[in-house]
Amino acid sequence: MDGNEAVDRSDADRRERTDQSAGTDDDSSGDAAASTAGDERADDSDGSMPGVPDPEPAENDVPEDVQKYARFTKMDGAQYDRVNEFLRDRTYITAREWAIARLCSDFRTETGVEMTKIGENLPELVPFMTDTYSPQAVNQARSSFEDKVRTAGATFLYGAMCDFFTAEELDDVMYEATEVAKFLLEVEGVDLSVEDELEAEERISSVMREVREASEELRAEDLADGDA
Repeated sequence: MDGNEAVDRSDADRRERTDQSAGTDDDSSGDAAASTAGDERADDSDGSMPGVPDPEPAENDVPEDVQKYARFTKMDGAQYDRVNEFLRDRTYITAREWAIARLCSDFRTETGVEMTKIGENLPELVPFMTDTYSPQAVNQARSSFEDKVRTAGATFLYGAMCDFFTAEELDDVMYEATEVAKFLLEVEGVDLSVEDELEAEERISSVMREVREASEELRAEDLADGDA
């Protein structure tokens, strides 16, 4: 899985980040938050007739919108561990959090997110997910994604405001982050138009200008206090 290399992080940093991730997110051993549907299927199989295979679910048992779902088609044949490793090297999120965050966005309705549908059809919706999830597991992954985005945002803004990076270095950080985000969107199959891309970049640039102005004001206040 190719992509632009992000800022280098030490192995220690990655271990600390994983240990402090929101929720019970141990993706190194596979889909830890998968539902107990597998155990339930095993119990059911005990009562089946020996030598008679269980019937395959009919295609019409799968909801129509699930059958037509076209995200992640570029990931056909991809293994979960490889996808997870790619994300771990470039982001805070895991493969399951990435997939479920996108699904929660796509299957949002006026009354909420169709978590049961997402969990029950997860292997049909995302090629590198191999088991079903309970609604609670879907919700936990979504919550973990939200927490990590907020934490990463606070970390970035602090780094931008504390005068650790120069303006040029911040531009490099933003460029790398933007390239990784665009790559993930492309893999998802999101058709990002030039206008949408420019609008997003303008929003980011506007926030960055505000951050730099606030940082400059803080530094000016510190200098004034030091001269007093």
